[in-house]
Amino acid sequence: MGDAKNSGRARGTAARQAGRVLILACAAVLALGLGGWAVLRSWSPGVPNPVLGSDGRPVPGSISEKIFVDIGGVRQGMFIRSADPANPVLLFLHGGPGMPQYFLEELTPTGLESRFTVCWWEQRGAGLSYSPGMDPATLTVDRLVADALEVTDYLRSRFGKDKIYLLGHSWGSFLGIQAAARAPEKFLAYVGVGQVADQTESEKQAYAYMLDRYMEEGNEKKLRKLWKYPVLEAGPDVLLAYAGSLLRDESMHELGIGTTHTMKSVITGVFLPVWRSRAYTLREKANIWKAKAFLARSTDLRARLLTARPEEEIRALDIPAYFLSGRHDLTASYDLSKRYLGELAAPVKGFYTFEDSAHSPMFEEPKKFLRILTEDVLAGTARLADRD
Repeated sequence: MGDAKNSGRARGTAARQAGRVLILACAAVLALGLGGWAVLRSWSPGVPNPVLGSDGRPVPGSISEKIFVDIGGVRQGMFIRSADPANPVLLFLHGGPGMPQYFLEELTPTGLESRFTVCWWEQRGAGLSYSPGMDPATLTVDRLVADALEVTDYLRSRFGKDKIYLLGHSWGSFLGIQAAARAPEKFLAYVGVGQVADQTESEKQAYAYMLDRYMEEGNEKKLRKLWKYPVLEAGPDVLLAYAGSLLRDESMHELGIGTTHTMKSVITGVFLPVWRSRAYTLREKANIWKAKAFLARSTDLRARLLTARPEEEIRALDIPAYFLSGRHDLTASYDLSKRYLGELAAPVKGFYTFEDSAHSPMFEEPKKFLRILTEDVLAGTARLADRD
């Protein structure tokens, strides 16, 4: 009974955080007034930008679309972009749980569509794939992995590919490495960005780092707040409450170990870019935040992530494996990701350090990111990988 109560409190903390963001969204819209509302609507046609060539014009034969497909009996949304639909197909699994990242692709383009037909799928219960009244019982890790494999089959069939590439970022890497292990015959290679290895230990490392930094700075106010969550000594219930708190996100971004090394606020770095995106309608933008609150309140996905240890559960892959990590990443510990790949058995494997990145090297150092995927992943080699 105690564990259930603690889990409920932790989910409540995470839900309140997501709820605050949703309330902020509503307040911002109201504050804009009628004129601002018209501007916001003009920013929200709900259509992704075309794929442009070096001349700034749409590339002939390219595709840039937002579509909805029945996956596992649920209408799920995705963006598909490609300069040439004959290119190899890449499925991108976003982080979270429940945080689509296509708006960051608009803000800082990766260029993936120049070499791949890339699918930015929004997972069941998240963003485009959220709908009111969803049954929380259907939102499990096993169901999401099964969905990923079904999306894979859709892409293989549509683009006439026997196998595709799979990329998982953060929470998406937790799902992605399971999908790669479960059905290697569907994939050419697996790419883990900010690869989850042991998230409990990762959170403890980040917490200890933040305590040290704030002690060095003499920031007693922030220290007192962190001490309310004795993460290093207490049990999993405290860790779960802390992991879903606004304090954690604020502190990690303030110290440059969060989403990106330079992102100091989730408001300016995530919240506002979502509302500026042209690929989503106003309703779809609101649903991104509604979905975050729903997932935090109604599911145990975050708890599942925190208690899982992929480095112990998945010890080998039958396909090439590439882990890409930012040197400053403590959202999913750089050191733990590197250790995991060192112990993982795979026919080809490579670890790549992004010196100027935290948790999102594809958006922080996109040129290096694209070069690795082009010259190593597509070639099935690891020539550019770290040598230490």
